[in-house]
Amino acid sequence: MNVAPGVTAPEFISVARGLTEISRPILRRYYRTRVDILDKSDESPVTQADRECEAALRAAIGKAFPDHGIIGEEFGAERTEAEFVWVLDPLDGTRAFITGRPMFGTLIALTQGGKPILGIIDMPILGDTWLGATGHATTLNGETARPRACGALKDAYFSCALPLMFAGDYRRHLDALTAATKSQTFGGDCYQYGVVASGFLDLVVERSLGLYDFLALVPILEGAGAHITDWQGKALDIRSGDQVVAAGDRRVLDQALALLNS
Repeated sequence: MNVAPGVTAPEFISVARGLTEISRPILRRYYRTRVDILDKSDESPVTQADRECEAALRAAIGKAFPDHGIIGEEFGAERTEAEFVWVLDPLDGTRAFITGRPMFGTLIALTQGGKPILGIIDMPILGDTWLGATGHATTLNGETARPRACGALKDAYFSCALPLMFAGDYRRHLDALTAATKSQTFGGDCYQYGVVASGFLDLVVERSLGLYDFLALVPILEGAGAHITDWQGKALDIRSGDQVVAAGDRRVLDQALALLNS
């Protein structure tokens, strides 16, 4: 496969797009039906939709690239020593899904040597798909995505999925972010990051995330010209922890990091 250094292979992008054609109808079929809800060990909910979707995605990846590794939220890891490893969250936003709200999506990432090189946010009910890949501009439904300029935290629109992410000693971080920013919203899971890339939110700060929650976001945000790091400002990869900061403007990212580490 002859591909310029730092450019994601078209074959990978094509397969990733095809994966959304597998996941979307499965999630649509279960949406607003009386699916059984199970609680995982961390007390987060999971449904048959999550599991069926991930199983189908894993099967398709295995057929297309049998030597690639896979890490999924529902069925664990295989061949993680491979150069290329796919990281899947078949249903990001299960709480929204089981309560009949359309703010859930599928996250698909591909890493090379542990670094994310391709990412997709697919919103099956809303019909929005962000695609980012190294060496390519990020798109939303085929159109180039761009963040907006925001020079100061005091002017920023801030979001996180759940205030409970900041329970205990971390509550002070949420209080500081709320006090420092212009507007605050909660909920949206992966959709929040897509709208940062497209210029409608300025800042997302979260913790208690898994690899499958954020690796797909990295190529999307960076390919749009936005920024995403951990709380120490380090690049995110397959070895990262559970903390994420995403901002459309570098100035807001720097100010948020300073606040989080003050």
